[in-house]
Amino acid sequence: MAKILIIDDEKSIRYTLRDILEYEKYEVDEAQDGEEGLEKIKANDYDVALCDIKMPKMDGMEVLEKAAELGKDTQFIMISAHGTIKTAVEATKKGAFDFIQKPPDLNRLLLCVRNALDKSNLVQETKVLRKKIAKTFDIIGESDPIRRVKEDIEKVAPTEARVLITGPNGSGKELVCKWIHVKSQRSGKALVEVNCAAIPSELIESELFGHEKGSFTSAIKQRIGKFEQANGGTLFLDEIGDMSLSAQAKVLRALQEGKITRVGGDKEISVNVRVIAATNKDLRKEITENRFREDLYHRIGVILIQVPPLNERRDDVPLLIDKFLQDIAEEYGTSIKPIQPDAIEYLKELNWTGNIRELRNVVERLVIMSDREITVDDARIYTAYGR
Repeated sequence: MAKILIIDDEKSIRYTLRDILEYEKYEVDEAQDGEEGLEKIKANDYDVALCDIKMPKMDGMEVLEKAAELGKDTQFIMISAHGTIKTAVEATKKGAFDFIQKPPDLNRLLLCVRNALDKSNLVQETKVLRKKIAKTFDIIGESDPIRRVKEDIEKVAPTEARVLITGPNGSGKELVCKWIHVKSQRSGKALVEVNCAAIPSELIESELFGHEKGSFTSAIKQRIGKFEQANGGTLFLDEIGDMSLSAQAKVLRALQEGKITRVGGDKEISVNVRVIAATNKDLRKEITENRFREDLYHRIGVILIQVPPLNERRDDVPLLIDKFLQDIAEEYGTSIKPIQPDAIEYLKELNWTGNIRELRNVVERLVIMSDREITVDDARIYTAYGR
C-alpha cells in the first residue's frame, strides 16, 4: 500500500486530504508543520508528500530541500493558496514532482498523486536494477593479484585511455571491461561488445563498420556497424587476437582518424568511441609471427591490465564459492545450500584450468547433485566430471 504524508498547518486541509486519500485506499500520515514533517520523513519512507509552502517554523521549500539532502526518494507535491508560476518553477527546480493550488481540484489532486506514485515506483525499480547490475558485475576477491586489478580499474576508468586486458579464458576479462565502462565518463552511453573469435573473418568488417545495401550478395539492406552503435560510448573488442589482418588495418585507421567507412560505401563517418580490447593470446608472439599488427598493438595497449588465472588467486576461491551459492539460490528460487568447510578446502586446491567460469559451473553442479548440504565427498565426485 502506498504511503502518503500530508504536511500542512491547516487542520481542516489535513483532514480533507486524509479523507480523500484514505477513500482511495492509501495509507496516510499527517504533520502540522514543516519541522514535524521533516522528522517524520527522517523516520519513515513515504512514497509521496503533499506539502504546504507557507507554514510556521519551517516552510515547505525548506522541507523539500532538507528531504533531498537526506537522500529520500519521496515525491513532493507542493500546495499553496498563493501560488504563482514563479513559485511553481522554483519548487520544480528544487526537486518537487508537481505543484497544485488550494483548494485543490479533486480530479487534479488524485491524478497528480497517481503520477507521483508511478515515478516513485520507477525510482525504486531503477535502484533495484542498479543493485542487481552492480551485483552481477562485482569483482569478487581480496587477494593481492585481484586487488591490483581493482586499483588499475579505479585509475584508468575516468580517463579516455585505451585499455588492453589480457588473461586466460574464463578469468573475468569481460567483467573488467564492464567495470571500466561503468566507472567512466561514458557510462551513460552504450557499451557495445564484439567477440572477434565468434565472427567469420569475411564478416568481421561488416560487423565492425557496417555495410551499404548491395555491397555483397546478402546485403539486402544497410547495416550500422558496432563502431557507430558505440558512438559516444565504449566498444569492447573481445578476443582481438583472432581478428583478421585486413580488419586490423581498418580498426587501426578508425583509431587514428576517428572515422570509419561502411563496407561498399565511400562516405567517411566520424565516430567517437573508447576502445577496450581483450585477448587470451600473447600478442607479442602473434606480432613476431605476423598474425597481429604491431602498430595496432601500440594503439590499443596504452594501458595493460593482466587478469590473473584462478590458480594464482586461490585465497579468493571461498569468496567466489559463497557468491555463486547466493546467485544460484536466487536464480532457482531456493534457499542457499550450505557447504562444508572441508569441501571448500578441497575445491580451493584443485587445478582450475577453466578459471572462474569452470568454478561457477562446478558450484552449480554441486548445488543440483548434492543433498541437504555440499560435502567433501560430493566435491570429489562431481568435480571429476569432465576432468
